[in-house]
Amino acid sequence: MILSNWNEYIRHPLLKAAIVYLIVQLPVAVVAQNAVLPQDSITPVVWDLQQCLDYAMKYNIQLNTLRLTKLSSEQNLSLSKAAKLPNLTASLSQNVTGEKDITNAYTTPAAGSYSVNSSVTLYNGGYLNKDIQQKKLLVNVAGLNVDQQANNIVLTITQAYLNILLAKENIVYMKDLVSTGQAQVIQAQQQYDVGSLALVGLIELQAQLANDRYLLVTAQNTQRQNILNLKQILLLPTGKPFDIVSPDTLLAAGLLTPVEVAQKEALDTRPEVKSSDMSVDVSKLDLAKARTGYLPVLTAGGTLASSYLTGTGIGYFKQLDNNFYQQLGVTLSIPIFTRRVNKTNVELAKLEVQQSELNLLNTKTTLSQEVEQAYIGVLNAQSQYDAAAEQFKYTQEAYRISSEELKIGSTNIVAFLQQKNLYIQALQSYIQAKYTAALNIRIYDFYRGVPVKL
Repeated sequence: MILSNWNEYIRHPLLKAAIVYLIVQLPVAVVAQNAVLPQDSITPVVWDLQQCLDYAMKYNIQLNTLRLTKLSSEQNLSLSKAAKLPNLTASLSQNVTGEKDITNAYTTPAAGSYSVNSSVTLYNGGYLNKDIQQKKLLVNVAGLNVDQQANNIVLTITQAYLNILLAKENIVYMKDLVSTGQAQVIQAQQQYDVGSLALVGLIELQAQLANDRYLLVTAQNTQRQNILNLKQILLLPTGKPFDIVSPDTLLAAGLLTPVEVAQKEALDTRPEVKSSDMSVDVSKLDLAKARTGYLPVLTAGGTLASSYLTGTGIGYFKQLDNNFYQQLGVTLSIPIFTRRVNKTNVELAKLEVQQSELNLLNTKTTLSQEVEQAYIGVLNAQSQYDAAAEQFKYTQEAYRISSEELKIGSTNIVAFLQQKNLYIQALQSYIQAKYTAALNIRIYDFYRGVPVKL
């Protein structure tokens, strides 16, 4: 079919349907693509902690699921508010009946009826108002659940990020050990060639170098695994290059906040406490709604209707006019005996209130214990870090002296290797203690509402 002009082209029904479909579906398709394939927009290769957190807050599946739950709660709130409005329904009926009349002639009279009905609740014991209040609280609870999940994600990503930093620092020290070991093996080989060193000494240094290389490979594998873990937490595609920024410093300066102060700050700010507190109010509104079952319900309603029937000799529109009627009335429903339904609903709601109060108490108790545990963790981690730092300082100096003595031949290989093993152990303890302390400090401050920073 050829359309003569643009106006005719636009008015064509098939094209109009296609345009409407594109207008409706194209934004949905774009949103769906962005939701399913967020990785296509990834540009950075080296990420800092804040970039990791920002990305997770946008694309984390559990977080977005909770956001959808909040949107559902908002829809339930809108529905609850609309329940106070009058409804309006229309009914149209058309019938054809086959029958024989008194003359035995077969006829098919037709009949039709049309009506519009509306009703509104005037009084129901305050049930609708209480339901609206409850739905508002549930929207707030859903938002707090999003915040709580976001907090969990922050701690998970921070720990994974610090694990990578730990492995990176360990690699730096292991490379230094390998480099030093290679120089020592070369020197030992020269000494063996001129006969000033026994073969066993050379072999022991070669074995130690092989062990240092093994430790380096292990550290590199650990780094790769830790990077993979963080990528999986962030839902990054496997083929995308990814690395993290190493900060200049880690340990926070300043005095440690007393545990009593931290507990109070956590109880005042943490979303899980606010959510549990609101859940108590939600349960109390459930109880109030259950008690409205004992109260009468008053509704008002109205109807406009008309009908017609063929074979009466009266015209269609005349019949509609003659049969047109209006009805307006109120209905009062009084519960007298409900077979214990209302009483059971009230008792169950009372139990729900008690359970929500227990949940609130448990949430506060658990949070206080977590804060106290984090406080002890900081104290322990700082003590271990101080001890490990001192141990590392002295073993590092002892290892340096032993290395110099080995160069000039004033110490034997066995004593040197013993000192080197002590140095490696002290080094690994120091690095582990350093990042454990950094993590514990940030966890403790995070409970107090302090954002995580490196």
